[in-house]
Amino acid sequence: MDITCDEQSDMLFARVEAERIDAAAALQFKEAMREIAGASGAAHVVLDLSRVEFVDSSGLGAIVAVMKLMGNTKRLDLAGLTPTVDKVFRLTRMDSIFTIHADVADALALHRAG
Repeated sequence: MDITCDEQSDMLFARVEAERIDAAAALQFKEAMREIAGASGAAHVVLDLSRVEFVDSSGLGAIVAVMKLMGNTKRLDLAGLTPTVDKVFRLTRMDSIFTIHADVADALALHRAG
């Protein structure tokens, strides 16, 4: 899975470049995020889902698994949820588990504000 990364202000921004995180892509997503988060020294990771139009239960499970892989040493926030993906997070009440930002700029601004 193609995930582009950018580090700013002690934060790692990882943008999923795929339109779907589903059963076919969930394992690839998890492995890619494990490598990315492991290679970065940033304690705060923001997963940019602005290009993702669809997440199924396997994709949702993969995102939760990535959060668990980071343990207590790294924080995982989400940003840029499209309406369909946002609905999945609200219906499954995962919006109460993750901090969700409107977009990457919002996440960065809140981080800088402290």
